[in-house]
Formats: sequence, structure tokens, C-alpha cells
Amino acid sequence: MQVLLPPGWPRPKGYANGVSVKGRQIHVAGMIGWDGQGVFHTDDLAAQVRQALQNIVEVLAAGDARPEHIVRMTWYITDKKEYLAQQAEIGKAYRELIGSFSVAMTAVQVAALIEDRAKVEIEVTAVVPE
Repeated sequence: MQVLLPPGWPRPKGYANGVSVKGRQIHVAGMIGWDGQGVFHTDDLAAQVRQALQNIVEVLAAGDARPEHIVRMTWYITDKKEYLAQQAEIGKAYRELIGSFSVAMTAVQVAALIEDRAKVEIEVTAVVPE
């Protein structure tokens, strides 16, 4: 994977502007903060992020992929202020479960998600090198 950073641009904090990869693609649907059985164990945003990231890791593993194969993430957050207030704990979960911040990433605040208790939904594209 090659991180794309145009000349003269400052390095973004917590993500990459773009990445270039070759290989087998895996597209992970939006994962929310419930477990593999569809049960929420918390309404805390950081804990839901941790669970959503764990779900992503498990789906990737089912496709013989690992977190380091992630090249793109889109985060849908229901409360920007809550996200910013819990950013340190969210970052810790990200580093523990995913690792590197060198993926193309977008975060968007949305009015609501389909599951009423969901506070975050994360979709992922991964590319496993050939």
C-alpha cells in the first residue's frame, strides 16, 4: 500500500488523503456497535466504536484478511460532540484493533442510523495483496 500525499500538503492527522493498492478487494458493510448476535451491550459511543471495529476485524478474518489490509473507512457518527469528547478512547480502541492510521478515511455526522441504539456505523474496503 502506498499512502498518497500531494507535494506541499501537510500530513493529515489520523488518516491518509489517499492510498494506492493492488490485490483482492473485500468490502465490509456498515458495522455498528452490537455483537455478532445483534445484541447491544452499551450505549456508550466509544464502546460501540470498539465493538464495531471488532466486528470489522472478524468479517475481514472470514475473508482471510487482516486490519492492515484496510485501505478505506467511512464512519457515520450520530453526535459529533460526543465523538470529539471521546476521541482519545476511540483512538485507543482503533490502535488496539486496527493499528495504523494510514487509510483513506471519512467521518460524517448523520441524524440517525437505522438501528435506534446505534451511535456509529463504519464501512470498510480492504485489499489483500496478490
